[in-house]
Amino acid sequence: MTIVNKKNFNEFDELREPDKAKIELLNFPAGTVGRFTLQPGWKWTESVGPIAGTKTCQAPHLGLVIKGSMTIFGDDGSEEQFGPGDAYQILPGHTAQVNGDEEAVCFEFDSSTAQSYAK
Repeated sequence: MTIVNKKNFNEFDELREPDKAKIELLNFPAGTVGRFTLQPGWKWTESVGPIAGTKTCQAPHLGLVIKGSMTIFGDDGSEEQFGPGDAYQILPGHTAQVNGDEEAVCFEFDSSTAQSYAK
């Protein structure tokens, strides 16, 4: 096994394109990094909800907004806006939408190492 693994989003491992969205994935042995590009007007309920088959998103998210603005709506009544530089953890039971006329770009991470590394 290689000690250092390098990949670039110019050559992603997987591409998903639900309505008004592009999700590019890089898969590593330790986890996955995703770049989510969401167009103005994107709403989870219209784009991903029909694919997931659930009323709200049941996936956890750990990520960072690079561009644009989004609002997350929790099943518990919580509501939070995120913009460039905002890191987030979102638990299952939420929906989301892009705010305004600018696309939102986020990077999401799936890694158990990030939780404990250098702590």
